[in-house]
Amino acid sequence: MSTATPEATTRESTIRNPDKGYIALLGWSLNAVEAVDRFDRRYVVVAPEWAEEYCTEHEIPYIPWNFERLNDRSMEIAETLRDRGVDVAIPIFEETVEWAGAINSVLLDNPRLLGQAMLLRDKSLMKRRAQLGGIRVGIFEEAHERDDVIRFLKRVNQTLLKLDGDPNDPIHLKAFDKAGCLGHRVIRTPDEIDSIPDEEFPVLMESHLDGWEFAVEAWIHNGKICFLNISEYVTLGYSVFVPATPELEQYRPEITRQIEKLIKTFDIDFGFVHPEYFVTSDGEMYFGEVAYRPPGFKVFELLERCYGFNAYHALVLAFDPKTTTKEIEAFFPKEVVDAKGHAGCFGVYPRRRVVSRLAMPEETEEHDYFDSHELTPPLEEMVTKRTAFGNHWGVLYFFGEDPYTLRNLLKRQEELDFYI
Repeated sequence: MSTATPEATTRESTIRNPDKGYIALLGWSLNAVEAVDRFDRRYVVVAPEWAEEYCTEHEIPYIPWNFERLNDRSMEIAETLRDRGVDVAIPIFEETVEWAGAINSVLLDNPRLLGQAMLLRDKSLMKRRAQLGGIRVGIFEEAHERDDVIRFLKRVNQTLLKLDGDPNDPIHLKAFDKAGCLGHRVIRTPDEIDSIPDEEFPVLMESHLDGWEFAVEAWIHNGKICFLNISEYVTLGYSVFVPATPELEQYRPEITRQIEKLIKTFDIDFGFVHPEYFVTSDGEMYFGEVAYRPPGFKVFELLERCYGFNAYHALVLAFDPKTTTKEIEAFFPKEVVDAKGHAGCFGVYPRRRVVSRLAMPEETEEHDYFDSHELTPPLEEMVTKRTAFGNHWGVLYFFGEDPYTLRNLLKRQEELDFYI
């Protein structure tokens, strides 16, 4: 834990509304901080000590805290925030979800919030809770050693009536409590299991689901959905756009029912959820997993480009216990119909092992849908091996009227070199 005394810098502002909630952001995100600083709520940022210099320089209300495992000192930050008059804590990253649950159980005097946060963090507990709620999931088990993985791979393929010589259906290995695709491995043969480091165990094992994978972003107030976005993946780990194509949007009524079931199953009264689902060829919908924090691949920025509202402001509204229904109704636009177009982004990863410079493809820059990019010249020539779906070197942003043109454009970027 932090050895610093949790004292915060303060800043008075005439735009803060004392009748609304006082919120704490857990974790450091410059986009989130800048957004909340422009909003009418009082706020404080709870972040590691390395953020202190920036916060002091820019007069950002700040409390130092290192987000390690919950332990004997965990109550200290909750009491510090309570003594300052903070009403609610908002997790910005996966690693702070459990902390938010622990803190909010104190601030909101609701002990169940800690248990709820643990369900939303531990992928194994999450799947079991989903099953208990009647939510359709694939086959899953926990593995504590390599032999468990071998047995699971064999059992899954035996269940699928595979014969000798048939290629195995893959299984997926995921860390219990990491964000998104961190620690995600796809295993097809027993030989691949030998490459798993000992330190990655225990892991969650899942059967492979064939289908159309997509994500949802839903803001919740008083147990009701305020706004529901469907994010369409073009290639998982590389590209996404919003709103989705009409083919995916046709599932919106069923997706809404699934989110309502999720809210009921996990007893969610407020906040924000980011679940992933699969739609199979016969129209069945399977639950993948759910996160209780903002998505990691620029979807908040894409939503603002399409609809004009700031998704971090929406996050504050959904978490603040003093937000009124009237405020919610005035803030959110109507899904899809109020969108000014479709916005997408593409995560760039060099296709070469050795690079020397950034070279934006002419066809990308000159396309009518191209908005901007966050690419920088390479700091080193050798390109490290990609880990799971991470390690992007930067992001390209696109915006246009036609979702199919945008989808094809995002797919095309996979064939281009941005670093040569």
